[in-house]
Amino acid sequence: MASLEMQGAYDLSNVKINELITEACEGNYALGIINEKTKKFVVKYVGRDSDLNACLKQHVGRHPKFKFSYASSSQAAFEKVCKNFHDFGGTKKLGNNFHPARPADTDWKCPCCDKFD
Repeated sequence: MASLEMQGAYDLSNVKINELITEACEGNYALGIINEKTKKFVVKYVGRDSDLNACLKQHVGRHPKFKFSYASSSQAAFEKVCKNFHDFGGTKKLGNNFHPARPADTDWKCPCCDKFD
């Protein structure tokens, strides 16, 4: 079974984001819902950003819950979002319209499919 390897699920609100993520930092996130029957987090969208706090606030009101994890580097965040994207169904099952893009000015490739754009 696929794992996000993130902490949460938390209510996606400005108050909760500020409580948990107190400074600009690199990391990954997943947005979703809690399945009423199983009580498990259902992933609807995955992403990464160099400022998790600000990025998550842009999603408030779109999904009720979020999970997150910090990343040791931009490359680690990119590789993790790619893995999460593939593990949780890509564009067929997630709200992500495209494969995660690599950061500008890098030649990194997706560790799952060798995609680089």
